[in-house]
Order: sequence, then structure tokens, then C-alpha cells
Amino acid sequence: MARILLVDDEEIVRRLFAEVLEIDHHEVTTAGDGNAALAAVAHGTFDLVITDLVMPDREGLETIIAMRHQQPDLPIIAMSGGGRGNAADYLDLAAKLGARKTMAKPFSTQELLDAVREVLQA
Repeated sequence: MARILLVDDEEIVRRLFAEVLEIDHHEVTTAGDGNAALAAVAHGTFDLVITDLVMPDREGLETIIAMRHQQPDLPIIAMSGGGRGNAADYLDLAAKLGARKTMAKPFSTQELLDAVREVLQA
């Protein structure tokens, strides 16, 4: 079991992914934006962060940079549907900034679980 912080501005995505991860025996905390995610990381201990990249207020790339300053070894999975740009461009930047795994939306719940297992075992 891992303690996972799930960050996405879409409530339905947070609920679905949190439920899938909890069924897989993980403890999940959710955040709706990068500011809430950074506050959660500052006050809690997580084994993994899964973050969307295109969000209001503090977007995912900024959030990854700030998390790297707070906890350099915290594993991060970045996900994106692209927003106004190309998802691959956002995901490439996220990998360069330290995300251990990137995922283009949409993806299956099984792909999410596989990515979580892969990153946690690394």
C-alpha cells in the first residue's frame, strides 16, 4: 500500500482515479490544483504524486518544479490531455523536470495501476 497524492482540476477524474487506487489498497489524498497539492506535500508524507499538467491557478509543470524543491526524491507521474497545446509537448517537459512516468489522457484504469506499480517498484 502506498500513500498517493492525486492532483487534477476535474472532480470526476479525481473521484474515478481515487476509487481505482483505493480498490488497489492505496491511501489516496486528492487536490484540485497545484496550490492545494503543494500544501498537502508540505503537511503530509506521500510515496507518489500523480498530477495533471493543465490546471488553473498553479499548473502541473510549476507544481512539479516546486515539489522537486520541497522533496527532490518524491516520485511523480504526470498526466495530460493537452489542453490548448499538444499533450506530448507538456509530457516531455514534465519528464525533463523530473516526472518518472508520463501518461497521455485518455488512458485506462489498468494503465494507471500499471504505471503506479512501475513507479513504486523503481
